[in-house]
Amino acid sequence: MGDEASGVGVARGFHRDVVGPLIARELPALRYAAARLGSGSDVLGLDDATSRDHDWGCRLTVLVDEADADALPKLDAALAALPETYRGMPVRFGTTWDPTVGHKVQLDTVDGFVRGRLGVGPRLSTVDWLTVTGQSVLEVTAGPVFADATTGLAAVRAELAGYPPQVERYVLAAGWTRVAQRLPMVGRTAQRGQDLGSRLLTATLVGDLTALAFLVCRRWQPYEKWREAALARLPVAGELTGPLRAALIAEHWRPRESALVAAIEVLAAAQHDRGLPAPRVVPFFDRPYRSVEVPGELLGELTDPDLTGLPPVGSLEQWVDSTDVLARPENRPGAAAAYRAWLAAHRTG
Repeated sequence: MGDEASGVGVARGFHRDVVGPLIARELPALRYAAARLGSGSDVLGLDDATSRDHDWGCRLTVLVDEADADALPKLDAALAALPETYRGMPVRFGTTWDPTVGHKVQLDTVDGFVRGRLGVGPRLSTVDWLTVTGQSVLEVTAGPVFADATTGLAAVRAELAGYPPQVERYVLAAGWTRVAQRLPMVGRTAQRGQDLGSRLLTATLVGDLTALAFLVCRRWQPYEKWREAALARLPVAGELTGPLRAALIAEHWRPRESALVAAIEVLAAAQHDRGLPAPRVVPFFDRPYRSVEVPGELLGELTDPDLTGLPPVGSLEQWVDSTDVLARPENRPGAAAAYRAWLAAHRTG
């Protein structure tokens, strides 16, 4: 899809030709940012012709600093003058989350928008970092910004570029712990006649290693529909995707395990190259299987009490796979409560 026909192209032109001139005319002193943020495949640059069958049209995000929040009602009133169509597309339409027919120029403060996507923030505590999902962060950081006169948007996008160092070490340790716990069972289940169980474990491990690839490369993982497309953009993709595919199609547990080990070694090398303690593949006791030794330094060098007091469960995405939990920002406080309960148990135990 050419840029002008893409969602980003439509949003860019809509701001350039319609919304930007309208704001300049009606509120010339307003300091605002215009961008294509939030939900939608086009925010990730992955939309195609099929994407147009719902929630498609002239979508734009317009944000102001908290100090300018009182201008939002005036701006909303000014947007009543928007035309009915732009480049043959409706300007006012309904969506799956809001069937009301109206313009889809989202107006908010920078802080309000961030809270709305992440469910927390915009200044994140340690526990807050553990509850946000990659997709929710990408809805703030991945889309293009067409104009920005705010003081807050660029700063918050920069802050959300990746986990703080100690949180990163904690989630990496949790990710490798998941791999260490499951890898030996790929062979054990198969040798006990549970080939389906071995295949299911392999698929789970491929998912875990894919998630680790994003962590190791310091990139945010999108939700499942676009995970492979985003994986292909990672610097480790050329070496990693072959072993992951081989693990999934192998007919015997030994080549399954060998392929998983090859993928582990790719990621361990990339983690080492970043200057971080890296895992290594080790025998699983005296059995003919392999496991992973998680470097103790990943957790041993942590000083943040909100991390040292937690079990190695990692981020919300590492222990929850319910779409209704992960995709709904309003569920972040519930997830945070679980972390705080673990911390409270550690402090009173």
